[in-house]
Amino acid sequence: MDSSTLITLALTLPAIFIFWTLSSTSSSPFARSFPKLYNKRICLLIAHPDDEAMFFSPTVLALTNPQLGNHLKILCFSSGDADGLGETRKKELQASAKHLGLRNDSDVFIVDDPYRFPDSMTTKWAESDISSVLASAFAPELSNPSNKKQNGTALTDKPPVATIDILLTFDKGGISNHPNHRSLYHGAIHFLQALMKDKAGYFCPVTLYTLSTTNTLRKYAGIFDAPVTMFLGAAGSVFDVITGSRKRSKDQQYDRLLFISSINEWMKAQKAMVYAHKSQMVWFRWGWITLGRYMAVNDLKRVKI
Repeated sequence: MDSSTLITLALTLPAIFIFWTLSSTSSSPFARSFPKLYNKRICLLIAHPDDEAMFFSPTVLALTNPQLGNHLKILCFSSGDADGLGETRKKELQASAKHLGLRNDSDVFIVDDPYRFPDSMTTKWAESDISSVLASAFAPELSNPSNKKQNGTALTDKPPVATIDILLTFDKGGISNHPNHRSLYHGAIHFLQALMKDKAGYFCPVTLYTLSTTNTLRKYAGIFDAPVTMFLGAAGSVFDVITGSRKRSKDQQYDRLLFISSINEWMKAQKAMVYAHKSQMVWFRWGWITLGRYMAVNDLKRVKI
């Protein structure tokens, strides 16, 4: 590597870092151009304790900002007991969630059912089982199909009802291609399709957003992916204004969400892993929390049902 290349790197890397630091503050024009969610009941679906920190920390930190008025809950579908540490990891998830901004311990619920939802690198979870859990938690009418009528009115003639507004989870790539992650995507789709069955003409009361899987280069670009994603997101917003494109769909929901952590938020996510998820801090996870872009950047796409 010649001297000119070294000089270029020496100038470029700090410049990127400074741009990210300044632009991710709430007062910057870049940050102000990103859509925000206000006063929403939100559930984050994860497969294992530590998913909320390793993959979704920018989202959790953003949406639990008290000024937005949201109420975020986490529903975790396993205790992460593959190595016999399930009870420890449950407590770690509670601690991490509170550190990242959740209100109460009761806002974290862990499905400890290793028969249906084993912590496994080779097992897909049945989408119908995931859908059943979601229906029981968030759609009481759907979870009790024997109630064909309510107050003399057929339920098919009534709008669908749910106790949450927003559902967040992995996309079909699962970020790491983990079958448990990918199963949550298909289970969430199954739940919303069941919720909307025979409900033609109504909007779905729950909006599903999934975390976008990137290529390997961007996945391990760490904080240096933040300025790129930030610029692309802001450019897209400017393009919408110039072209007159609508940012929301007919049911007034955004098609994309983008969360970029500030340096302080990134450090907070680091601490959630290092201090709360102590049992998981083996050597390769040090690499992930240092180089993984999902510790700093979350871009989510709406899945329309």
